[in-house]
Order: sequence, then C-alpha cells, then structure tokens
Amino acid sequence: MQDPQPDFQPRTGIAETLAPGLRRVLAPNPSPMTFRGTNTYLLGTGGIAVIDPGPDDPTHLQALLDALTPGQEITHILVTHAHLDHSPLARDLSRRTGAPVLGFGPAQAGRSAIMRKLADEGLVGGGEGVDSGFVPDIVLADGDTVAGDGWTVEALHTPGHMANHLSFAWGDVLFSGDLVMGWATSLVSPPDGDLAAFMTSLERLQERPWSLFHAGHGAPVTAPAERLESLLTHRRGRETAILEALTQTPATARDLAERIYTDVPPALLPAATRNVLAHLIDLTSKSRVAPVGDLSAEAVFRSI
Repeated sequence: MQDPQPDFQPRTGIAETLAPGLRRVLAPNPSPMTFRGTNTYLLGTGGIAVIDPGPDDPTHLQALLDALTPGQEITHILVTHAHLDHSPLARDLSRRTGAPVLGFGPAQAGRSAIMRKLADEGLVGGGEGVDSGFVPDIVLADGDTVAGDGWTVEALHTPGHMANHLSFAWGDVLFSGDLVMGWATSLVSPPDGDLAAFMTSLERLQERPWSLFHAGHGAPVTAPAERLESLLTHRRGRETAILEALTQTPATARDLAERIYTDVPPALLPAATRNVLAHLIDLTSKSRVAPVGDLSAEAVFRSI
C-alpha cells in the first residue's frame, strides 16, 4: 500500500515544535490503524496541557516528562476519546504530575439511543481497543472552556469515531483527535462509532473558519475546509455504493466490504467491514435498508 504521507517522518519520543507554545511528541505505537503512532501534543510554555497522552507505555511517559524544560509543569491532561492508543497513559501521567484528567466521560458516554439499544442487545465493537476503564477527573461538556498558563481551549463534543470524542479548539486551530485526519478516513465501528453522529460532527465543524487541524495521527491537516468536504463526499459515496450493491442482492457487511473496498489490504478488511456496518445501521434507521432477521454484525441486509 502506498504511503499516504511520505514526508511525515517524525522521530518517536522527541518533542518537536509546531508553533509558538505547541509541541508534538510521537508515541512508539505505529500500526495499520495508528499510522506512525499517536500524536501527543504539549500546549503552553509554562503550565502545560497534554492533549492525548497516548498508550500505556513507560517509554512514552518518560518522553513526555523529559520534554519539560526548567520552570514547566503539566497542569492539565486532555483526552479526545477513550481508545487504547489515546487515553490509558493519562492515569500514570496524572499520578506522576498531579494534573487532572479531563474528558467527555467514560468510554460509553455520549452514545445515541440506537447505539445504546444495540449494545444492550449484544452488538460489540470490532476490536478497536476501547479503554473501558477510562474515567476523567473532570467531565467536560460541549462548549466548556479550559484555561491554563497563557492558553485557552474550547471542548467540542464531536462523536462519530467514538461517542465520547472531544475535539479541542485553540483559536482557529483544532485538535481533531481521530475525527478528522489527513492520512486516512476515520474508523466508524458501532456501537462506539456512529455514522449519523460522524456526519453531523463533520458538518458542524464546517460552520467555523479553521486554519489548521492537528490530528491524532499523521501530519497536520493544512486545508481543513477541503478535508471536511472530502470526508463527507467520501461517506456519501460509500452509502451510494452500498445501496446500489443491495439492489442487486442481499448481503452482509463483510460481503459488501469485499465488493466495495477493493483498494484496501486484507489486514484492513475487518475495519472496512465495521465501516460498512455503520452505514447499514444508519440506513436501517432511515428505512432505506433492513436486516433479514435481527440486526447484528453478521446480519444479511436487503434494500427496501
């Protein structure tokens, strides 16, 4: 598979300056789902906010502590969402620094009624790695502001990739977590992922004139408006392809993924299947398709 961002080659564990008062430290967890690894951001020049501390990795913990210069201290730990590549290190970092952990809520917080119902009926995620033990010290609601030593961010509840996903606005710059990335589209895997919420979150972000997105993985998104429109167009295209395929014959999410995602390597086909399932659940709620029998990850769907 071609490298989507060949010029993005940060060194693991090294604090790189991105802008005055902003640095990035790459975690040592590269994978097909995390690209080069998780981007941890250090915001501030005195009292530091750590955005997405990353996986439970002692090497990365030490790298974050080593990035502090004389007179600096970590005062806030902000978490975009409770996946294992973003949130687990928050607790150890809090113990070492005394800084509180801030987030939208536990891993299941923010789920829509349909996703709560599906989860209660036994629908589980596709192995994305949920940090089920994540509980923030301070719960942030949509629109809350957090201020520190020379910095202020606004918490925006942007579910879709995960129900408890927050993005953090720093002026016209957004820390977009895994909602918007430049190197790949986001995984939307029910019941933690919700396609209807994902589309709504993207459309909401279109309402502001952003200059830059700092994503959870990969290089900064330097043309946010174009990227948002591209992601919305991409998802709408997937929906059209799914509907067209189901007019020919009923199929499972896996069948549809194999037919539609012809350009993904085999290792990513399970993730593609979860994305298709997210579309099928959304289309079911809109009465565009229906499962043959109970709604589940293995159900056969037909067009209506």
